[in-house]
Amino acid sequence: MKRINNFLIFTLLMLAFVACNNKKTEPSDLDKLRNSNNTNKTYPAVQMDSAQAINFITKQKVQELLDLSTLYLSGNRNTEIDTVIYSQMKGYFHKPDSTTFKNLFKELDSLKVKAVKVNNLEVYKDYYQKDTLDFAKFNVEYFDGKNKSLGVFEKNAQYILVSAPIKFKKEFKFYFLNFYSPPLKKDSTSVGVTK
Repeated sequence: MKRINNFLIFTLLMLAFVACNNKKTEPSDLDKLRNSNNTNKTYPAVQMDSAQAINFITKQKVQELLDLSTLYLSGNRNTEIDTVIYSQMKGYFHKPDSTTFKNLFKELDSLKVKAVKVNNLEVYKDYYQKDTLDFAKFNVEYFDGKNKSLGVFEKNAQYILVSAPIKFKKEFKFYFLNFYSPPLKKDSTSVGVTK
């Protein structure tokens, strides 16, 4: 009986040892956010031919920007780390200005959002005069500090792919032009007399 008990204890210890050593080390969400910015990511032109690739990249960028926004809003907005987060967020935009985050911050602040999840992202093109504009339509689910859902909202973002050739390869960088802004509305009033 003692032999069986010793064998069982030895087997359990070996299994515990093996289980402890087989853990995969993935970076935490905080480490991913800390290291996410838009400066070093380019995508080969070959991948950009696929609508699936554009969808994936756009969803990734939307999620990263929203995660950084909630992290920024949860702070004091005047510390050194807040300044770093804010500059990271500006890197996602082609030409950021003082109104870039106005709509986004206003909504996240008013609902006291602590976490965001992006769902059902769909990219599409809209034509305005002679220009082709790239948009993403997606649903965002907001969560409060207790991880309780605050609702699902439909949002839009306009983006651009900027050519960034590297070592004789044609590649692109992804930037937002507008975020949380409604898509362009075309004037439905025809030219002439209106009543």
